[in-house]
Parts: sequence; C-alpha cells; structure tokens
Amino acid sequence: MRFLGNLLWLILGGLLVSLYYFIVGLVFCITIVGIPFGIQLMKMAQFALWPFGRDIQPGDNDGGCLSILMNVIWILVGGIEIASIHMTFGLFCCITIVGIPFGIQHFKMALLALIPFGKKVGQ
Repeated sequence: MRFLGNLLWLILGGLLVSLYYFIVGLVFCITIVGIPFGIQLMKMAQFALWPFGRDIQPGDNDGGCLSILMNVIWILVGGIEIASIHMTFGLFCCITIVGIPFGIQHFKMALLALIPFGKKVGQ
C-alpha cells in the first residue's frame, strides 16, 4: 500500500514539488551563508519524493540554541509561506475520502517546512 501511495504521489505532483525543493536548495548552496538552508531544502526534497511510510522525527540537536535560531530565521524568511501552501493543499486533499492520505502527507510536509532545523526524516 505504501508503494502504491508513493507512486500515485509521484505521478500527481510529488516529482514537481521535489524537483522544486531540490533546485531551490542548489541555488541556496551557491553562497556560504545559504548552505544550511539549502541542506534543509534538500531534506524536504527527499521527503517530498517518497512521503508515505516516513515520519518527521526529532534530530540530535532538536531544541538546541542554534537550531532554534535557524528555525526563527527560516520562519521569518519564508517558512510560513511554504507551510501555509502545504496546509492549503492538505485541506483541499482532505475534502474527498480518497484524498485524505495525500492531505496527511501535506500536513507532515507543512510541519517540516515550518521548523526544519533539528528534525530528521525517518522510516
């Protein structure tokens, strides 16, 4: 079931979302200051490619001073916009019973898009 969900997700737009996150992450990695943000975007690209069967888990430095500071900068620069887009898509997907699993994946992605530093994607 997980494979079928991931395959449908990939066909119905997951590949585009993942490519978008990956390309923007590469652009961020051009500058030294943007490398941490680019790495988080690539983590989001990896999660956006195959979200079914994966969860967002606290990382090793979750709640540390640096991750909190970076999350605040992330939220101020664009994290709220990315998270609100995923929340909107999640709500639209949850309108139908068939779309509820896809909506849940968007809600997971919204959490990662809001506070990516200190989080890891696990099985």
